[in-house]
Amino acid sequence: MSKLRFLVLSSVLLIAALCSAQSTQMDLPRPSQRAQVTQRIGITDITITYSRPLVNGRKIWGGLVPYGQVWRAGANENTIITFPNDVSIDGKPLAAGTYGLHMIPTENDWTVAFSKVHSAWGSFTYKESEDALRVTVKPQPAEMHNALTYDFNDLKPDSSVVVMSWDKLAVPFTVSVDVNKIVEASLHNQLRGLSQYTWDGWDDAATYLVDNKVDLDEALKYEDNSIKNEDRFENEMTKSRILAAMGQTQQSEQAKAKALSLANAQQLYGYARQLQREKKQTEAFAIYKEAAQKYPDNWLTHAGLARVACGEGNYPEATKQMEAALAGAPDGAKSGVQGLVTKLQNKQDINQ
Repeated sequence: MSKLRFLVLSSVLLIAALCSAQSTQMDLPRPSQRAQVTQRIGITDITITYSRPLVNGRKIWGGLVPYGQVWRAGANENTIITFPNDVSIDGKPLAAGTYGLHMIPTENDWTVAFSKVHSAWGSFTYKESEDALRVTVKPQPAEMHNALTYDFNDLKPDSSVVVMSWDKLAVPFTVSVDVNKIVEASLHNQLRGLSQYTWDGWDDAATYLVDNKVDLDEALKYEDNSIKNEDRFENEMTKSRILAAMGQTQQSEQAKAKALSLANAQQLYGYARQLQREKKQTEAFAIYKEAAQKYPDNWLTHAGLARVACGEGNYPEATKQMEAALAGAPDGAKSGVQGLVTKLQNKQDINQ
């Protein structure tokens, strides 16, 4: 064996000995067990893979983990963190990828480093020149954690605080995601697959855009494609919403009229109830009456007419109509309808 090869092998064995004499070749139980935690932000799944050393009565900070020295932020192999999309760390941009997560503790401030090298053992070969990003964070007092733990706290639609907790200390950093930008790009890709041949794929995409008030021109294109696949109440109503958001009031009303002309009894009733929740009682009553003309024998039509009569203070007529609804309601709905009948018999307003 050459002298150089002997020295390399000796170094590897020494490192293994320092790491609780763990085998470098065999898959055997380790004192610091492997863990993985994943959090979805928007449609971005952020994953941290790490090993969990235990305190076991030892002095951790300034002891087992010295101040001023780079630390693997876990045990065994690199702690790694994976971002499938571009993110921001405490407001600083970081490209999509998998990174080795290292930390440099001091008594006051900590450096959190995201290394482009994520396949190393610990921080023994760490080089600052290989960092993709460094941020400085403030450690915080925390409840006792015997096992090192990573959590995703303070979850918001577009961000979360990643917290490394061990002993009685917590080290936080915030991960933020441009959710709308990522979703828009994803929609383009998804709609090149089977979803492009269905009305609801395009409608779902357009609904997301209008709900979040982004790229309304694209939303309108998506909705037109949905309608080309199949003209329905749902996509015409979504088109009405998009046009309204674009300030095209007349075109919005035309799309809404088209939607209502395509609606079945359940859709008309559901839309009228939505109007009631929006405090648009007069408009809701007009829809209930329209449903009565189109679907006079449907049980939901009777339920709608009961609401109209109740709104006019005509409780005998309202009770009669709701009893007719009860007679035709499916088994799963009878209990709820019976409750409405009882309220009307007691002259209670069911429209509140």
